[in-house]
Amino acid sequence: MTLALRVPEELLARVPAEQRGPGRDRSSVRMLVSRGTAVAHHRFTELPEVLRAGDLLVVNTSPTLAAAVDGTVGHARVVVHFSTRGDGGRWAVELREPDGRGTTRPRAGGSEGAVVTLPDGVRLVYEEPVAAGSERLWWVRASGDVPALLRAHGRPIRYSYTERDQPLSVYQTVFALPYADGAGSAEMPSAARPFTDRVVARLVSRGVEFAPITLHTGVASAESHEPPYGERFEVPEASARLINAARAGGGRVVAVGTTAVRAVESAVGGDGVVRAARGWTELVVTPERGVRVVDGLLTGLHEPEASHLLMLQAIAGREAVSRTYEEALAGLYLWHEFGDVHLILPEERPHPSHCSSNFA
Repeated sequence: MTLALRVPEELLARVPAEQRGPGRDRSSVRMLVSRGTAVAHHRFTELPEVLRAGDLLVVNTSPTLAAAVDGTVGHARVVVHFSTRGDGGRWAVELREPDGRGTTRPRAGGSEGAVVTLPDGVRLVYEEPVAAGSERLWWVRASGDVPALLRAHGRPIRYSYTERDQPLSVYQTVFALPYADGAGSAEMPSAARPFTDRVVARLVSRGVEFAPITLHTGVASAESHEPPYGERFEVPEASARLINAARAGGGRVVAVGTTAVRAVESAVGGDGVVRAARGWTELVVTPERGVRVVDGLLTGLHEPEASHLLMLQAIAGREAVSRTYEEALAGLYLWHEFGDVHLILPEERPHPSHCSSNFA
């Protein structure tokens, strides 16, 4: 789905919310709430009042990695974006060129056997493209410990619409957990970024529950907007039980981020029951496939060409997404990972009227 709109430069969030205002969760973050084609404007701090007791938020616990590392191919300077940790010690990577402004631009794909030299003498050897027909991402084999390399020499992946480099802490959400094997996300699961301990406590006090899942995100296709590649995920048994119980009890299952949708929808069976699951998911949620578990979604504002919009359309419908994005433009909402958020909820249906009995 491509939206017939253009996002002006001034609506691209260039710095985190706490550098524009008082904090991640305060008045500097706005929240557009859509129920069908009905749209309302809120602050993110009003989320506990917008949701209701019995609702369940599905949150991604994957931490963000310092996934960008400088290197060389021959005498040429490059930047390696580590995308996904594969099986057998391989990594999927994207090779990019520095653009002189602290960010990067696309670079022609590599070739089998090509070698990239990184700090501490680590070498990457190209093996094969991750997907047939595309040479953006390649499987490589590293001569050293990649998680240690990222900790010592990595920095968060940064795109050209941002103003400057930021510390890794800026890219971590309140739900992020460390993984012993150094696993994590190449890019922040950014829909959860405005949450703070205070907001979580208020939600819990109002009867909203949380179900943690994990999906380690790969490198987005910033220029060509390709569908997502395979990613590692896990839906724990306890979270599966919480999701099934919420649905059975009339609560709404609201995914925090498209990553949470992909994980949960990868764990549902043909009978509609969510079960514990882990491994790789290749699922792409489209309007044709639809959603089987998720009732709502909290997400950022995506570019008009982004493949993520297919997922939004699967949940809310094409007309509703188009209407919401027109409102976001008119309301001067901010786009991308440091910007404002969009909460999709089911349409409110009026309760049927009950006629009182007539007595003779």
